Amino acid sequence: MKLSWVQIARLGLVQMCLGAVVVLTTSTLNRLMVVELALPALVPGLLVALHYGIQITRPNWGFRSDTRGNRTVFIIGGMAALSLGAFLAALGVVIIPAQPQAGLALSVMAYALIGVGVGASGTSLLALLATATAPQRRAAAATITWLMMIFGIAVTAGTVGHFLKDYSPALLLECVAIVTFGAVAVTTLAVWGIEARVIAEREADPAPFRQGLAQIWAEPQARAFTLFVFLSMTAYFMQELILEPFAGLVFGFGVGQSTQLSGAQNAGVFVGMLAVGIAATGLRIGTLRHWVVAGCWGSALALVGIAALGHSGIGFLVPAVIFLGFFNGMFAVAAIGSMMALAGQGRSAREGTRMGLWGAAQALAAGFGGLLGAASVDFLRLWLQAPSAFGLVFLVEATLFGVAAILAVRVIDVPRRSAAPHPHAIPGE
Repeated sequence: MKLSWVQIARLGLVQMCLGAVVVLTTSTLNRLMVVELALPALVPGLLVALHYGIQITRPNWGFRSDTRGNRTVFIIGGMAALSLGAFLAALGVVIIPAQPQAGLALSVMAYALIGVGVGASGTSLLALLATATAPQRRAAAATITWLMMIFGIAVTAGTVGHFLKDYSPALLLECVAIVTFGAVAVTTLAVWGIEARVIAEREADPAPFRQGLAQIWAEPQARAFTLFVFLSMTAYFMQELILEPFAGLVFGFGVGQSTQLSGAQNAGVFVGMLAVGIAATGLRIGTLRHWVVAGCWGSALALVGIAALGHSGIGFLVPAVIFLGFFNGMFAVAAIGSMMALAGQGRSAREGTRMGLWGAAQALAAGFGGLLGAASVDFLRLWLQAPSAFGLVFLVEATLFGVAAILAVRVIDVPRRSAAPHPHAIPGE
């Protein structure tokens, strides 16, 4: 049996919970440490980088869910670890003013636990989707689950932000406790019983992890797709930390305007994701490979345009950023769908290991891309004016997208008959 639309939506609730909990650590706690606690921005930056770095364990979690034959346990257990880590991170913020060393030590442990939880739950969830989603529904499944994640991020950030207008440590812990407990409860109810209905029981595989990973790494397509994920996601995240400073320094945007710019970009991402889901699944237009390539080249073109606007001074930055978001969303959903399709190619019973390998590449690229973009701008501004420094980084990012598009043509080659409307899938977390 394959996943029904209702079951896909239920698994989307898990993705929504992942986004809801993670945004507390990357947004709310980040702001509290920098503003209310007056800590250097480097502190939350390093903590977030730690949570990305820990996700190098994703292949291990995927392999465990492959060999032990019960992804449900890893999805729920990972969400519990993530939620506990988020609550401990909030507790660390509360402790820091009175006991800085103890609070920071607790924060380090908490963010490491967050990385473990995201890796275990997220990888196993994607592996279950890849294994049990019918080929013709993969693009729509990717769209549904990722839009629900964005919804979870937006609603949680807005709601928690509203209740924390009159900040107090006790109120922070109360809000985080409600979100994290709710995430575990919703995840448990959402995923319970699905795997047993769609996946036949398998005997445990006693193969050691290193052997299992070596088997996957020996597959040429898996290796090439890993490179594609790393290059494309490095490009995807390079602008994350520099777009708003670019708007402020080059176009004179205020804090409110730059925040609205970020919102406009996310709106573009949302529409791009929705467009691919409707076109590939509903209208059966194109393959996932086509949408991946179009998303990469469109993103590259948008970045070239943004770089040019910085030099020309023409005030079309907002439309250009919406354009970038649209093609980013198109690329992201198509990549996630391609990932689902390719996870089942090659040696059987290794879908989770492949998803873990690609998820680790994505997590490392997210941390590396953001750091590379910010550091490059700082370095170039020692010799160049702001428009030239930012513009050069945007052009490098565009080049990476172009290389990723060329690589995608060679790597994503799922046969049309196996994935009718959208035989090709894409990478994503």
